[in-house]
Amino acid sequence: MAVLLPPDPVYSLRSAEMGPVHSVCFDSCERLCAGAASGRVFIWDLQTNRCSSNFVVGSKPIIALYRDNRGDTLLSQEKGAKVKLWQLNNCGFVEIQQIETESVNFCRIDCSDEKDLLLVPKNENNLDVHSTRDLSLIRKLECPGSMGALMSAKVINSEVGHVLAAFESGHFVTWDLRQGQPMSMEKLDESPMALDYDVLTNRGIVAGPSDKIAIFSYQRPEMIPNRRSDICLKNPGVSCLRIRPDRKVFICGGLDGRIQVFSWKSLRPLAVLTEHKKIILDIAFSAERVELWRAPLMAVAGEDSQVTLWDLYN
Repeated sequence: MAVLLPPDPVYSLRSAEMGPVHSVCFDSCERLCAGAASGRVFIWDLQTNRCSSNFVVGSKPIIALYRDNRGDTLLSQEKGAKVKLWQLNNCGFVEIQQIETESVNFCRIDCSDEKDLLLVPKNENNLDVHSTRDLSLIRKLECPGSMGALMSAKVINSEVGHVLAAFESGHFVTWDLRQGQPMSMEKLDESPMALDYDVLTNRGIVAGPSDKIAIFSYQRPEMIPNRRSDICLKNPGVSCLRIRPDRKVFICGGLDGRIQVFSWKSLRPLAVLTEHKKIILDIAFSAERVELWRAPLMAVAGEDSQVTLWDLYN
């Protein structure tokens, strides 16, 4: 039987001045925004695979980017500093609003298009909910106990306003935004550095410095998370987890630079991608096909100063 070799990236975006890339997001499937450790955002034209422009956000790494194509706005998050709202005009992106996070951890912002929600880590272990349109404060969510630093946060069901936060101690707290109160608090996995959840299949994935990816689901309607099973990894240390929107695959980015692709239906491994040689820092998927490659793409950002583009299992 022939051995299937892992696929190669369709392209690798590199720039001498870009350096390590901490965050990526697609812009209308024809451009890619890359947030660098230098505090600059680089705009890549996906028709020419060249950097068309860049601009300064701050002096610290840009650990999260979110592009809202409905209003031509971009959200950026600097590590331990500010979340800024940018407006696209004829001259490029112009800052129109900002908020101070006062957070020194690595927890990233999370957004919901449908309900105009932006989760922002506040101080060491609290969450603020803001509007994605103007950064106005909607609600404050306070940590219900001593659970260490906030590691990950996600809007898990925007229709009913459910938010999940994972803490350093391994506790997972689920809030109801309508009431502003915790619905459940359970201990699942310590140091949850990476987290994702799919509401349709009621299944989530979480991982950290260990050699396992934990699979969990919710007991409804109480919204109590339960650990169902584990996926064992050859090399320990997960920095990023993403479920692709079509629910065909999920991606695991490692501290060693390995990118592992799993089937979302069966949870079986499909491929190991070894293009990156340092830690994987972010993963993003295009909403539609990128015209040059005639396929939807995955973008992977790494500390090795490159963004790789992949056409996988479409």
